[in-house]
Amino acid sequence: MRLLRGFGWLLFTLLLLVFSGVLYARKVSSPLLSGTLTLRGLSGTVSVTRDAWGVPHIRAQASDQDALYALGFVHAQDRLWQMEFQRRIAQGRLSEVLGEAALDQDKFLRTWGFYRAAQTALPALSARSRSLISAYTAGVNAAVAQNRLPLEFRLLRFRPERWTDVDSVAWSKLLAYDLGGNWDDELTGQTVVSKLGAGALSSVLPPYPAGAPTILSSQELNLPSSQRPSSAPAGLKAAQTGSIQTGPVPTGQTLPPDALAQLKAQLRVAASLGFVNAPGKGSNDWVIGGSRTASGKPILADDPHLGLSAPMLWYLADVQGPTLHAIGATLPGLPGVVIGRNDRVAWGVTNVNPDVQDLFVEGPGTVLKSRNEVIRVKGKPDVSLVVQESVHGPVVARSRQWGDGQNGKGQDRAVSLEWTALKDGDTTLDAFLGLNYARNWQDFTAALSSYVAPAQNFVYADTAGNIGYYAPGRVPIRSQGGGVGAGGGWDGSLPVPDDDAHTWTGYIPFGQLPHVYNPADALVVSANNKVVPDSYKPFLGNVRNWAEPYRAERILELLDGKGHPLTLADVAKTQLDTVSLVWQGLRPYLLATSPRDALSAQALKLLRGWDGNETLSSVRASIFEAWLMELQKMGEDELEVATPINSLAVFNQLKTDGPLCRESGQGTCASLLALTLKRATAGLSARLGTDPDRWAWSDLHHSLSRHGAFGGVGAIAWVWNRGVSTPGGTDTVDVARPDAGTFNQTHAPSYRQIIDLSDMNRSRFIGTLGQGGNPIGSHYADMQPLWRDGVYIPMSTNTADWGQTQTLELRAAP
Repeated sequence: MRLLRGFGWLLFTLLLLVFSGVLYARKVSSPLLSGTLTLRGLSGTVSVTRDAWGVPHIRAQASDQDALYALGFVHAQDRLWQMEFQRRIAQGRLSEVLGEAALDQDKFLRTWGFYRAAQTALPALSARSRSLISAYTAGVNAAVAQNRLPLEFRLLRFRPERWTDVDSVAWSKLLAYDLGGNWDDELTGQTVVSKLGAGALSSVLPPYPAGAPTILSSQELNLPSSQRPSSAPAGLKAAQTGSIQTGPVPTGQTLPPDALAQLKAQLRVAASLGFVNAPGKGSNDWVIGGSRTASGKPILADDPHLGLSAPMLWYLADVQGPTLHAIGATLPGLPGVVIGRNDRVAWGVTNVNPDVQDLFVEGPGTVLKSRNEVIRVKGKPDVSLVVQESVHGPVVARSRQWGDGQNGKGQDRAVSLEWTALKDGDTTLDAFLGLNYARNWQDFTAALSSYVAPAQNFVYADTAGNIGYYAPGRVPIRSQGGGVGAGGGWDGSLPVPDDDAHTWTGYIPFGQLPHVYNPADALVVSANNKVVPDSYKPFLGNVRNWAEPYRAERILELLDGKGHPLTLADVAKTQLDTVSLVWQGLRPYLLATSPRDALSAQALKLLRGWDGNETLSSVRASIFEAWLMELQKMGEDELEVATPINSLAVFNQLKTDGPLCRESGQGTCASLLALTLKRATAGLSARLGTDPDRWAWSDLHHSLSRHGAFGGVGAIAWVWNRGVSTPGGTDTVDVARPDAGTFNQTHAPSYRQIIDLSDMNRSRFIGTLGQGGNPIGSHYADMQPLWRDGVYIPMSTNTADWGQTQTLELRAAP
């Protein structure tokens, strides 16, 4: 008994110590949320009222600069570690705090020069933008001075340096990388061409289907009738019943194996930072004119699909000064509202996917500029890195295997990258800050004329009842333009030589970029699908640039098929839809499979009659997604890379008994279908048991919001990482593609908003986790179950909608 009592007291003491430690950690790292602070840098008093969900409602009396100061203050209060981590990524300085494990990441980041590009952007911004950025920066530093540092700083034993104005621009460069590149497709394209021949490119990277919906029609582009597409039924059904597009055979220059290996290594490094060009990754936005709505005013919806992280990427905020009145999604580290509304105008964004990156093989003897980068490594000697640049941009690979030298020796030649986001004078932040002030379409388009990268599909609505769309951003004009590409067949699919036939000669003028104001059908839908019909000139991107049309097709189907004026509830139901058009397209081919074992036969029986709705309780969703995952591996053996093909490529192969089926070692698609079904059901059986009726999607499919620094550290990852079972699947509107091998959902609708232009305060929004960055704080993940279940919180400036509040008053120091 004495031993038992002793053990009990020991256990009690340990629990008490743990509990006390948690309380202490929460106290020293949690921000001050109420009371009064006197701060230098303000010109007047600012109130910060946090609502029941931790969303700050900022009210500045004296100036808009004070409002942005307060935004910087609350960003640093709630998300300082996220800001620091993002800043170090942009700078290529992770190794200083994380050690040698981050060295390859820093080398990649220094080579590309993201932070250097941010340094050239700041002087190009307007005086108003620079003033607002400086105020934001001062607010960040005022919060840091409160000395309530997040747990990560204490564990890694360092203090953040002072925030700078360049830091407030830098993260936008990494967002441009995540959203605005296709250089990896050029590498895939070369691998396909070199191993399977140019004709196989369309098998692995299929062109956008003929007849599938474009964001703008030829009529909306005001094209002559002779240039308009045929009136065949639009959408996926037309694409499935018509001929499969093959696209032009591209031209390019083959990279040697060592250069290709270097570039693929950089892709792996980028993926380790969370930047992955995942199949089906994309976003949805749409705007509905008042003639289609119950209120008679527009409704605007947006849900950008990005990588999940902990803390969540976005920070919801309501920011008001004397003339600045904006509410929506902000990015910690950047001033202003990125997606949202003010009191007159609302906007949303999705990715355009134009071709704005090219790999150039530099000629022999090309003069390159060099600089030496010194990377500090925690606990190790400094590492020197020589970075070179050509007139195109950074040198991202080198090779001596070109085979055109003397005496059998190849010449040493460089591969460089040209990309709009790395050019000097990026004024994108002018555009976003300008949107915060826009009062009408003219202000809106004037702001977007400063936009550089990443090119986005902006939808627009205002309280006067107008709607519109614009696709701003710098899109290069390639030499010898004409037809579907440029440079005599140069369409950006493959690396090209540095010669007169392959140069950028300028950018598409802003006025010629796709746009429409008050379209006749009172509807614009964007889901990363093709922007314009082929008759549009000039060249935006090659036929393989656009996302598969499944999401766009489903959104149009739902919005057009209601049979009554649309409401906020209708729009929310569309945004949360989990019906798979991928299943509907593949169904006849999958159900014709001859099963090889009893488990496969049971799975096929379950799939018959399924409506394709990938709900949490669905067993059929588990079977379908596991089978699709196996089918997407076709071609991996031939290409010798683990590159899954997308859903459209699978459909094309099954429909035509395509070459990837034949070359998979099975001879026919019928044989491949039987084999992949057997593999899929065996895998499900190993994970979920041998009874298919118990293979619920909720038991297999979970979101994974992972912490950038500690999310992979097994012993403590659970403290920061968060996840929840999620509905939806590959290319559903509520996009939830499972990752190969794990079934985790690591890309998702990172933010949702629905804005009612008849009464702005009836608008709603939600994030993936919560407002806080402290894993033991109350707002770290309180939005996660709401986000999963399709629940929103009020996007309102009305105090009556805020619930229980806490107010912090910021006063100007004398």
